[in-house]
Amino acid sequence: MKGIILAGGLGTRLYPATVPVPKCLLPIYDRPMIFFPLSTLLQAGVKDILIITSRRDQEGFIRLLGDGTDLGIRISYAVQDVPRGIADAFLIGEEFIGGDDVMLILGDNIFHSRTIESSLKDSIVNNEGATVFGIDVPDPERFGVIDFDENFNVISIEEKPAIPKSNTAAVGLYIYDGNVSEHAKTLKPSPRGELEITDLNNIYLRDGKLKARQLDGDSVWFDAGTHESLLSASVFVYNIEQAGGKISCPEKIALEKGYITPDKLKEIVCDKKSSYYVRIRCECGIR
Repeated sequence: MKGIILAGGLGTRLYPATVPVPKCLLPIYDRPMIFFPLSTLLQAGVKDILIITSRRDQEGFIRLLGDGTDLGIRISYAVQDVPRGIADAFLIGEEFIGGDDVMLILGDNIFHSRTIESSLKDSIVNNEGATVFGIDVPDPERFGVIDFDENFNVISIEEKPAIPKSNTAAVGLYIYDGNVSEHAKTLKPSPRGELEITDLNNIYLRDGKLKARQLDGDSVWFDAGTHESLLSASVFVYNIEQAGGKISCPEKIALEKGYITPDKLKEIVCDKKSSYYVRIRCECGIR
């Protein structure tokens, strides 16, 4: 299983904060936003990851994450010169995917749940074409809406329908089989000039190979692409950590999964002990 984080785009909804800093490197409380989608992929057991950025912003991501060695994983990079839609990731990443299954997550999507790891792993094992993830929201008309049957076979996906057929919003997390790049090549730009992920999903739907996975009731999801959601996500993380938790720390996940050793973690954080974020070392017995 490969993983892609789509972290391109212009970040216009967050202007002017995104003039000097790309959206996915803005802080969510005490860490860059991209730590959250990266942590989700690591929780799913994905160790080979492609990060797609704009050309202007790529250096900042490389400076932050490098090639993944510090996390015991492999990170590579690709450029999306012009925002051409979510499905464009599978054209840009075709060589990286190489016919393998792939999990795509949007760089501004933040997930937290006690069961997220088991849900993702189960979805990977049982994926037979494509899997979309959804969560119930009070205002589904603002999102892509998934309608599915009792076996989680998708009946329809509609973008911002006036009369939603369900309360389940499609979130920025998807699993596809190794045919996804070939399917993406058949897409035509929508009226807004983008290769729409909904059009890609409808190809799998027509083939009877699209399933939905509804995230559990305790799941929390933020699309941190607005100032309001950016603040809400930061407050959420702050409250959890003030209560003694520590979430979406790639270093901690890598240690727990055996990707790195305690000595490696100590090497990573030993010169950063003045950072509040590096409180992680106490949880791992590192002084």
